[in-house]
Amino acid sequence: MKKDRFVEVYSQGAVNVVKIIVDKETGVNYLLGSHDLRTGTGMTVMVDQDGKPVVTPIS
Repeated sequence: MKKDRFVEVYSQGAVNVVKIIVDKETGVNYLLGSHDLRTGTGMTVMVDQDGKPVVTPIS
């Protein structure tokens, strides 16, 4: 399995963390959020106004 498939393109916060992660094979964008280190983390596909996945063009 390729270890560099995902790349972090945005990060905000130190305790309440928000990150955008892009799959370099598909271009699909994911939103990762964490309230704090004790309560866990959630991750979801980012969608546009039509409910379709946000895709970053892959070169």
